[in-house]
Amino acid sequence: MNERVTPPMHALPDGEAEIALVLHLPWEDVAALGQEAGRLAARMQRPVTLDEAVSHRLRSARSAAHAKPAQSPPAVAAPASVSSLPARPPAEQARQAIDRINGTAGHESA
Repeated sequence: MNERVTPPMHALPDGEAEIALVLHLPWEDVAALGQEAGRLAARMQRPVTLDEAVSHRLRSARSAAHAKPAQSPPAVAAPASVSSLPARPPAEQARQAIDRINGTAGHESA
């Protein structure tokens, strides 16, 4: 059975809404979100969750799309270079994504 279930939505005191979703993402996209969270944390000078990074990214894309209606909206997904990567085993993808998030990519020890 393939029923569509609308996830519960909650109104927040600041006038925003909260929707809980489960996403299945490639490790490269998780790494890109980790990098986005790192940039946002540096700008805000406090720790930032991946949830906050995703919300910020969606808001930024929406604002940019409304600001420039004559152009096509910007992509919200990871950079195009991610899709050109060769297929790797999931364990290798996970290790490399974690290395990128931690800033240790390329500093491997054998």
